[in-house]
Amino acid sequence: MGDLEIAEDAVQDACAAALTQWPAGGIPDHPRAWLIGVARHKASDRLRRESRRTEKEAAAMRDGALGWAAGGAGPDTAAGEPVPPAGGPGEAASSADDELGLILACCHPALDPAVRVPLTLRSVCGLPTAEIAAAFLVPEPTMAQR
Repeated sequence: MGDLEIAEDAVQDACAAALTQWPAGGIPDHPRAWLIGVARHKASDRLRRESRRTEKEAAAMRDGALGWAAGGAGPDTAAGEPVPPAGGPGEAASSADDELGLILACCHPALDPAVRVPLTLRSVCGLPTAEIAAAFLVPEPTMAQR
């Protein structure tokens, strides 16, 4: 998510706030300054919220992984005992877990958005680089470098 998207959303939220507040309280003396101030606050709130969400997700992943590795109650345990995967015991369930882990790794927010989909198509779906390049309308060597 880029700064431009956050700014656009903040301005839109500020305009929506103006539409609800100005009819009741009147137009402020400096409407442009009011809109800019509200947009700035909305953007700041959103960035703060995103930061907290990211921190909580990282902590949850860390706690879940540590709990599972130690044999404690993690996300897939109950009272310290592993809960069998929904797919049932055996290699099929392990394969599904591995595939889910691969999908999540390919879609990690730290990766460049232009790389996520091609990486997922190659790693998870097994599509050859030539087909992915054709789908994205780029030369095959360019796609191979991503």
